[in-house]
Amino acid sequence: MCGGLARWLRVLGVDASYTPGIEDGELVRHAEAEGRIVLSSDGKLFERRGFTTRRVRGVRLPVGLKLLEQVGFVVRELAIRPAFPRCTLCNGVLQEVPRADVADVVPARSLIWKRDFYRCTDCQHVFWEGTHWRRIRAAEARVLGEVPDGPFVTAPGAKHDRAAPKTTAGPAESG
Repeated sequence: MCGGLARWLRVLGVDASYTPGIEDGELVRHAEAEGRIVLSSDGKLFERRGFTTRRVRGVRLPVGLKLLEQVGFVVRELAIRPAFPRCTLCNGVLQEVPRADVADVVPARSLIWKRDFYRCTDCQHVFWEGTHWRRIRAAEARVLGEVPDGPFVTAPGAKHDRAAPKTTAGPAESG
């Protein structure tokens, strides 16, 4: 399954769709309808008509890669440049919100130490750069360090000249 890959791509600002348990035919129809690139390690999936007629684009992930290796592979294959993160839970757009608007859901110590808070416009989940963010940025730097042009780690709200592609994560090869 590519759920972890989808979440990491969302951290990089990629519009990454993921539906657990989706049937292969439905996945191909979804990708074609929304102009998405399918990511999967399931070789049989890429034998479907949508791929053979080139109506759907796909990237076959090598079997056996660890999660961050998968992210690095996709970043290189699609020449992804990070954008502002998306909601890692539902893929929604994050919007900056005033501290007072999230005081009822954010721990008190975070309200004291952090200024910037973001709410997903779809699922309403609240995000901020907590203590875990250092680990996320370190992993992001490792992945992006493999990009030919060098690291491209972004600050929240930074603008970029190239949009990340829309992807949909498909099934993994089942042994």
